[in-house]
Amino acid sequence: MSDNELGLFLRTRREAITPAQVGLPAGPRRRAPGLRRSEVAALAGVSVEYVTRLEQGRDRHPSPQILSALADALRLTTGERTHLYTLTKAADPGFNCRGGAAPARTVRPTVQALLQRFEGTPAVLVNELGDVVAHTATYARLVGPIGLLDAAAPNLARFVFTDPRARDAYPDWEHVADEQVATLKHGPFTGDPHMAALVDELTVTAGDAFTQRVANVPGFAKSTGIVRLAHPEVGPLRLAYEVLDLPADDQLQLIVQLPADDATAAALDRLVVDRSQPLHLVVG
Repeated sequence: MSDNELGLFLRTRREAITPAQVGLPAGPRRRAPGLRRSEVAALAGVSVEYVTRLEQGRDRHPSPQILSALADALRLTTGERTHLYTLTKAADPGFNCRGGAAPARTVRPTVQALLQRFEGTPAVLVNELGDVVAHTATYARLVGPIGLLDAAAPNLARFVFTDPRARDAYPDWEHVADEQVATLKHGPFTGDPHMAALVDELTVTAGDAFTQRVANVPGFAKSTGIVRLAHPEVGPLRLAYEVLDLPADDQLQLIVQLPADDATAAALDRLVVDRSQPLHLVVG
């Protein structure tokens, strides 16, 4: 498992950007994807040796000026810049921003009322472990048939990595699995004892499918995107999702899924059998 999240993030961002995106010619005999270390170094105004030290974890405390230069060179978004800065702070042991607090499993009344307003739409509240804390009835109609809510304490990561039905439900399972690991790693990760226990569990139950991703997928999950779902009742769906962070004290994320095309919109309408019936909030 990677203990060098800063280096992993820098390397994966370097490999994800093309020479054309930074105004460089592709050139012949380019064997690896993305930019070379020498190209990043030239763009950021630092030495190749320093870029190598950062990626290999031999230097984990670059100055704010160098961070800014690297972020410019790699064309990082605002969210990626914030994550890069956070990783330099996470390199210092001994401080956990969550203070060892137990994962959130309750929902404030006003947040419950907010979630109730989403009824008719698949929406779910999860904590940092991926535990399902609350969801709309429509979310249950969406994911219940694939088995995601079958466990006594449903958890997104456990379902994706340990339930064989997940690979049938998600045609792009590899991508979904990457995003689950990225979500788990966003934060103190194994520096939090509750997360460390889940990681140990999945290391045993999921094996290489999980541990290889922990070593190679950086902890920066997408907050928006499209996921495909093979629904056993209404057929293939394309769902546009939005991940909304609640205030830090809540330690919860709200995930809302919307139809990404007309066919999916019609299929979701069929899942909500009778809109005249009272819609309810299901709290886990």
